[in-house]
Amino acid sequence: MLDWLPIPQDFRGCLRQALESPADRLGKLAAISQHRLGFLETIQLDRAIGTVCAEAAPGFSVVRLAILASATVDHLVPPIRVSGLRRRLLIDVYVGPYGQYRQQLLDPESPLHQLRPQIVLLSLTMREAIAAVPLTTTAAEVEAAISRSIDELRMLWRKARETFHATVIQQTFLNIADPLFGSYERLVAGAPAQLIARLNDRLTQAAAEDGVLLLDVARASERDGLDVWFDVARWLQAKMEIAPQAAVVYGDLLVRVIAAQRGLSKKCLVLDLDNTLWSGVIGDDGPEGIILGEGTGAGEAHLALQRYAKQLRERGVILAICSKNDPAAAEAVFRDHPEMLLKRSDFAAFVANWEDKAVNLKRIAEQLNIGIDSLVFVDDNPTERARIRQALPMVAVPELPADAAHYVRCIADAGYFESVAFTVDDSQRAAQYSANASRGALLESSQSMDDFLRGLEMSVIFGSFQTVDLTRVAQLIGKTNQFSTTTRRHSLEDVARFAADDRCLTLQFRLVDRFGDNGLVSVMILFPDPQSTDLLEIDTWVMSCRVFGRQLEREAMNIAVETARRMGVQAFRADYIPTAKNGVVSELYPALGFTRVQEDALRDGVTRWFLPLSDYVPQSTHIARRSDQHDGSRHSEPVDADSPRPSVGRCYRADNGDQAR
Repeated sequence: MLDWLPIPQDFRGCLRQALESPADRLGKLAAISQHRLGFLETIQLDRAIGTVCAEAAPGFSVVRLAILASATVDHLVPPIRVSGLRRRLLIDVYVGPYGQYRQQLLDPESPLHQLRPQIVLLSLTMREAIAAVPLTTTAAEVEAAISRSIDELRMLWRKARETFHATVIQQTFLNIADPLFGSYERLVAGAPAQLIARLNDRLTQAAAEDGVLLLDVARASERDGLDVWFDVARWLQAKMEIAPQAAVVYGDLLVRVIAAQRGLSKKCLVLDLDNTLWSGVIGDDGPEGIILGEGTGAGEAHLALQRYAKQLRERGVILAICSKNDPAAAEAVFRDHPEMLLKRSDFAAFVANWEDKAVNLKRIAEQLNIGIDSLVFVDDNPTERARIRQALPMVAVPELPADAAHYVRCIADAGYFESVAFTVDDSQRAAQYSANASRGALLESSQSMDDFLRGLEMSVIFGSFQTVDLTRVAQLIGKTNQFSTTTRRHSLEDVARFAADDRCLTLQFRLVDRFGDNGLVSVMILFPDPQSTDLLEIDTWVMSCRVFGRQLEREAMNIAVETARRMGVQAFRADYIPTAKNGVVSELYPALGFTRVQEDALRDGVTRWFLPLSDYVPQSTHIARRSDQHDGSRHSEPVDADSPRPSVGRCYRADNGDQAR
């Protein structure tokens, strides 16, 4: 069912080779996981994963997941673990006793409390939710019954968060009720099928309000067909609600959510041109000979792909072109062809030449300043797909079907761009990356880096965390991997708690220049030291890769130091925790004047840094300041080095948007 993945050529042989290679066993197993595996193959691969020590797995992250269920879910564990491996996550799965989800959460002596999970998944069936609702129940009584079910779920969510500070994922309810009234079913409030539909609607609303993530198996079953997801014989025999034939897809759906919460979703859709965005070869057929648009099946299929790409751009996915073509001829199609839905301006990077596409994909990642593992490459040519998988295994390459009519379904089913939030900044992101082309032109015409930075006419809008921005703050913390000093992840509820805590210093930064608003691009969270009230520890500092090299890290530290001094703080302490991706900030703290502290208790690779604020020398930048007043307007003023800095904007408590502190 994982049709976007390539079929393995020799599963048994590759698995045998991986098990015989102790030095790189996990890497070889991860390579196998990138293929379309059936349920039995998934189980075999999962057993092989169990032979690897997680502690000796550089480049992989360990995740502790607890599944609390009212159905049998043991058969789902191997697909979850294999799907995690596909994203370089080693998922340690705890499955609570059947039907004991309440007791597991509420009993402090339960094994769940010993595990201290990072993620809690509630996988519940519809039966408990609707068992006590008679068929003759009125609409008002139905709403009351559903409200009671939602209230209990919210209590469980709250308990999981308060106890473990865990991310909570709630599975939607499979609607397996057989119809009693036929097409009249939707008009009967107490009909089981209608009850479950309404329960899922209310569940979605409550999850959005409480910052709980959803695993939407209800929608997946509607799309794939209920018989794919539910087998009544399996339910009656073993109380399996998710059928074994759906297990591999279930595992992938769940791990997509986990990966998105950890910032591992893809960021950029890179498209080929000939026989991908249109039917035909522009170099041979000319603009008038390609097939695109209404009137033919092939033309409409390629137009559907363009429409889908356009919608992805609107939700924040970056678009790019990578094609073996004459650049002038390729760009002419976007400019002159009347049926082109996508325009040249929709693409943040456009590379058309006759070079190796692997080289060009590296060039695109470098131009956009994103990791090459953030790319999804869509190409109709199986030879080109195989070449990229071999040369750049970190790039996602969907195995497109032969018929272009199914291109969109293939890309959508793969879930490359899974999201756990959608903010105003997301909707503007593609345009922000496109504006980088103008910044690049300015850089090329500048005589020096100082000239370039001065020419950008930058200003920073800064302030404490605001209620309206909390979702974006949590999203930036969760998805940033490069400029992230500790790579600590904090949930929306955590961020709200920090914002409401008078002892914490929270700062958010938005960078604006002559070409536009880059959005909320950096966040700092500083905690008070338990033993010293005049010491703050930089727990979290993240910055979007879109603004690397603009001196924002210097101005952010200037602002943090000035704000902390007004609070009576005398020193900062900070850890740098290295990962496979955050080497860009390995020398950040010494560059800002921090001194390294030698401590034996630190684990391997972690370095600790100390800065007496009295010794701090303000960093020189080309960034003016705007204080974020959140009064409907923003005030801009260049800041003279000898003049007082504007005060940090007000900070609103997370539980009361009208109460300022």
